[in-house]
Amino acid sequence: MRKYFNKITAVLTPVALLATVSCVDLDETIYSELSKDNFYNNKVEIMQGVLRPFTHMQAWLAPTGQNGFYFHSESSADQIAWPQKGRHGYDGGDHVRLHRHEWTDQEPRLRNAWALMWEGLGYVNAVLEDLESVDYIAAGLTDAEMESILSEVRVMRSYHYMRIMDMWGNVPIVTTVGTPLNPENSTRAEVFAFVKEELEANVEKLQPLSQELVGRVSKAAGYAMLSELYLNAEVWAGTPMYDESIKYSDKVINGEGGSLTGNMSLDPSILGPFSNQNQLSSENIFQFAFSRKGGFSFGWGGFFSGYGNMSRALDVTYSGWNAFVVTPNAFDAYSENDLRKKEWFLFGPQTDYNTGEPILGTEEYDGQPLIYVNNIRRNSEGATGVGSMTEGEENSGARFHKYRSGISDDPNYQENDYVIYRLTEIYFNKAEAIMRKNSGAANAEAVELINASRKRSFNDADWTTAAYTTGTLTMDELLAERGREFIFEGKRRTDLIRFGKFNTGTWWDHSPSDPTRALFPIPHVQISLNPNLTQNPGY
Repeated sequence: MRKYFNKITAVLTPVALLATVSCVDLDETIYSELSKDNFYNNKVEIMQGVLRPFTHMQAWLAPTGQNGFYFHSESSADQIAWPQKGRHGYDGGDHVRLHRHEWTDQEPRLRNAWALMWEGLGYVNAVLEDLESVDYIAAGLTDAEMESILSEVRVMRSYHYMRIMDMWGNVPIVTTVGTPLNPENSTRAEVFAFVKEELEANVEKLQPLSQELVGRVSKAAGYAMLSELYLNAEVWAGTPMYDESIKYSDKVINGEGGSLTGNMSLDPSILGPFSNQNQLSSENIFQFAFSRKGGFSFGWGGFFSGYGNMSRALDVTYSGWNAFVVTPNAFDAYSENDLRKKEWFLFGPQTDYNTGEPILGTEEYDGQPLIYVNNIRRNSEGATGVGSMTEGEENSGARFHKYRSGISDDPNYQENDYVIYRLTEIYFNKAEAIMRKNSGAANAEAVELINASRKRSFNDADWTTAAYTTGTLTMDELLAERGREFIFEGKRRTDLIRFGKFNTGTWWDHSPSDPTRALFPIPHVQISLNPNLTQNPGY
């Protein structure tokens, strides 16, 4: 892809990303003679360098890895858990501590998340450094094209910092590989200001969203980032900026940043944004362009699918580790007539897709019909009590069914992209900003924005009672509906913090935690490697 095989040490060093303190030999081993001086000869090679951070970002942002932003954001919140199930899934208590907010600064998964995310930032900085000296005219690019490409990479860097700031708060601002060698923390407000400045300086130079921009940063994606950044400004910078969030939300909604279908609009189907042809959904804004045909499929099955027998229930070729389940409180948050409860989860008796015969369990219910229940406790079909993170069984909890791969002989089998931003979120952002400006009360516009997406989830006969009014759309109800709509999408921890519920809330097997838990600790090994880093309070 480019020269990162022989520059990896240089990329990692400036932010102390080494995964172990035992490696002290920093001499480079040259595996390739490619360098910036003999690469970047044409637009294809330039784009290969530009896209390297995108491919790496999939390792920590998408729900395909157990050490990144997604894992920590969802597992520490109130909707998804990875409980021990019989003899499986304890994993040294990692998942239990995360769910109960009992983590320490020596968590292996948190250390790996730091390394992955800062490594990605190193790739971005390395690309920008290289492109400064590229003869792009000789490579066949115009001034305007190169300016847009450089802006795309800078916006990508801003997105990395948004997620890093979200998790750790006070972190270094590093824009050059290796300089300084041991950077000091900047305050979260300073990081916010850096991201704000970078986004606003570059977003208008981006290309409009189109089918050709799937999997890359478009102007619409940049506007969506600004919508989110300003919505969280009170938490991240200490200053409310709801007018700014509304401004950039409107830019997305009005199609000023382009669209995939020529008309930025909500998908008429609750399954459309997640289908195996979701690159055609009218509401998707920014996504990872996965493709089984291209040899790089979105493999959510490992964490969200049950054991081997469950592949027959869906007629697919993948199975999973029986890991993530839906917490009972999250499943109960949906009314019985909410179509999302039926379509986005696997629940109840599981049957063979082709024959209709019962799928049988292989662990606690070996040889018996596998029936997913809304309990996470031993002998769950007949037991009483709420259970705990260490009492699960193979049938515990409703399961993930939001993304649909299609059956194994579908011509678009496993062609699903992973969606980072979709228009529904921008509707919610604008509605929330309006309500926060209005002392938490909804007006007609806020109600209309939320009802626009909620209406897809109910039959016409049920909509009269399901529709929100200015009286029923409270801030608590907005958070609840946000949870129902964006479950599994990696948003929940950020939302709970913004609503003041992350540390004060009580949910299944979780009690209120110390306010310092709103930030994760900088991993102990990173403090040891870089003495200029300052640990977050409470650790």
